[in-house]
Amino acid sequence: MTNSNSQKTLLACDDALEDFDVREITLENVTKRVYVSGAGPAVIVMTEMPGISPHVARFSRWVREAGFTVYMPSLFGRDGAVASAEEGAKVFQRACVSAEFQAFAANKSSPVTQWLRMLAKQAHRECGGPGVGAIGMCFTGNFALSMMLESSVLAPVLSQPSLPLDDPSGIEMSSDEVAQVKQRLEDEDLTVLAYRFEGDAFCQSQRFEAYRSALGDRFIARELPDSAANRDVAPFFENFVNTPHSVVTAHLIDEAGQPTMAAKDEILAFFCQRLSAVS
Repeated sequence: MTNSNSQKTLLACDDALEDFDVREITLENVTKRVYVSGAGPAVIVMTEMPGISPHVARFSRWVREAGFTVYMPSLFGRDGAVASAEEGAKVFQRACVSAEFQAFAANKSSPVTQWLRMLAKQAHRECGGPGVGAIGMCFTGNFALSMMLESSVLAPVLSQPSLPLDDPSGIEMSSDEVAQVKQRLEDEDLTVLAYRFEGDAFCQSQRFEAYRSALGDRFIARELPDSAANRDVAPFFENFVNTPHSVVTAHLIDEAGQPTMAAKDEILAFFCQRLSAVS
């Protein structure tokens, strides 16, 4: 077993992602790099800001070890990198003005979610099983909910959903989209899992209240105390993320009994429950 000190050392260095197959996947004339690994039903792991960090890759490996095929698309940033504060800030700024993302309130999903829905459909076709799981984090946090417009997505997880940046109670979807998703949840007896730290300035309590109002008891929220957050973080988080934020990545404490580890285990169990071939 890797001890905690060696884990910290590994997470502080760039990750070569050598245990993933690198695929260039083209859907509707848009090509993105996707890191794929594992066997079993597919789970789409969408990176947080500022990109596929060693912490995000670690979470994907946990998903893989739980018996799934991970599809980890490169959406922004330098893949596998521990970004400096300056590099991370530039990635964030570019994403905010990108046509692919709806960083500010506009009552509609980010355009990139259309590509991600097609990726889920392809992954389901390639991996089989009842359907596909999806988790979004931070900048991509709400994307898993938008992906519920694709029928193959059965297990959506929202981890610290942070968009729109300028509306703490916004949920980055149109009312029609929300209605369609709610109908699916009801018709198919599905639920949405969501996580945040209580003091998170980027995903505030108003956002979870908006989800509760929109989705009712189909929205299952977990709000962790700030004391449960890891404080030894990479430069980008140290400089620009001044509250506990990343539940299953940068602010996770990899020790038995920690609330963040319990959240990680609950997410993996949720995927196992929803994506099991046994009905």
